[in-house]
Amino acid sequence: MKNLSNQPCLIARSLALVGDAWSMLIMRDAHAGLTRFDEFRKSLQIAPTMLTARLSALTEDGLLEKRRYSERPPRDEYVLTEAGRDFLPVLFAIGAWGRKHRGGGEVTRFFDAETGTEIDPVTIDRETGAPVGTRAIRTVLPG
Repeated sequence: MKNLSNQPCLIARSLALVGDAWSMLIMRDAHAGLTRFDEFRKSLQIAPTMLTARLSALTEDGLLEKRRYSERPPRDEYVLTEAGRDFLPVLFAIGAWGRKHRGGGEVTRFFDAETGTEIDPVTIDRETGAPVGTRAIRTVLPG
């Protein structure tokens, strides 16, 4: 995946950082308030070596920041950076796609804490206000 990080396509560059399921799920859990290794491990049922590798990559790539919360014994927590916080709409867009194409049965639902309404994300183009995917897209390669 690291080979994608120098591609001109920003989708490819982004996938180089968070293009695997474990990284996405760690980011989901970080947005849900998890910060500690054991919390992520319990939530995800992931092997410690895999979790260590993913947390290190997300930290190195600037989505999480490692902070020491205990000196004896030495313990760190992982908190969202600005880039990590900006990733939440991506997770919700994936969830909306999943609701439409992979729904059925019991599924997790998300509600606005202030209004109590269920969140139904829409990705729109800031300039036109049109939902992405409803208008033709033209790709321009660099150079």
